[in-house]
Amino acid sequence: MNKNLKFLSYAGGVAVLLLLVCAGCGSKQAPGDVMAVVDGHNIYRADVEKYYQNQIAGSGGETSDEQAASTRLTILRQLIDNEVFMRQAEKLGLLATEDEVDRRVNEIKAPFSKEEFEARLRDKKITFDDFRRDVRRSLTVDKVLNKEITSKISISDKDITDYYNAHKAEFNFIEPQYHLAHIWVTPMPNPQVHNLRNDKAQNESEARKKIQMISNRLESGEDFATIAMNFSEDTDTSGNGGDLGFTPESSLRNTDAGTREVISKLKPGQYSPIIPVISPVNKQAIGFEIVKLLAKEPAGQRELSDPRVQLAIRDQLRDRREQILRAAYDDVLHSHAKIENYYAESMLQTNGVKP
Repeated sequence: MNKNLKFLSYAGGVAVLLLLVCAGCGSKQAPGDVMAVVDGHNIYRADVEKYYQNQIAGSGGETSDEQAASTRLTILRQLIDNEVFMRQAEKLGLLATEDEVDRRVNEIKAPFSKEEFEARLRDKKITFDDFRRDVRRSLTVDKVLNKEITSKISISDKDITDYYNAHKAEFNFIEPQYHLAHIWVTPMPNPQVHNLRNDKAQNESEARKKIQMISNRLESGEDFATIAMNFSEDTDTSGNGGDLGFTPESSLRNTDAGTREVISKLKPGQYSPIIPVISPVNKQAIGFEIVKLLAKEPAGQRELSDPRVQLAIRDQLRDRREQILRAAYDDVLHSHAKIENYYAESMLQTNGVKP
């Protein structure tokens, strides 16, 4: 993975954009500056605007008032989610310590010169203090998830054997296989598209802005599967994190040359830049996607005794359970939190025209 990807994935799948918003908690500001309150902790307009400017960077074109309002609502929901989670960490005594933050920051900075690191912070429009707060939040989230979810998941040998026996054909590769996942956005209206956010682009301009926003968030370190579940417009795969399963090498050769070339250059764990999918009939964009190479396997039958098979099954079963438990955990935390979303209320009062 190159330096840029290392830098952008520093938060272990947790976004750089979603900074810890309690830094200004307790300070008094005019009510108009407060967009939401979570258990007595304010989320300020300045926080939302910082993330808004970051997300629209590089999207190009004009943004309508409706698009801007929708983006701000999404950002605010993310910040509310963050604050709910951080309050739980506080209750559990699992907030990351200064020493833990220092170690992680030094690990992230190590591959870069001082000038390179500062340039990357400027590119993302964040300060070093912002960066430290985000690292603290990332470490804290990991500690809570490990305690409350990961440590409680147990995959037995019987679970692995049962899965293998029921899906043995999946491990018989007559040719090299690419295990791919993708995030798909299309300008085509489709009321049947569903994802966790029920988020759908309605035209090409919206689709371009949305895929750029997704790209920005991936570059900021957010988890690919989580983004796919929330925003991908491929109804068949959004529910399982965009997982396309294994694709034979021959099928990959049947894709357009641009996509094939991009995928062939990926290493396991890497994802592509934005790939426009062009109609061969009218040469117009019918969609945009970002593809991730999860694994590449040579031809042949994989036996259950193969450690790679066992690891792949264990990881898959663990990921499935972890996603379910994480979603349930988030719902429980929200049900116990006191949340006041003033911005959403104001949008209803003004028929969605308030910026």
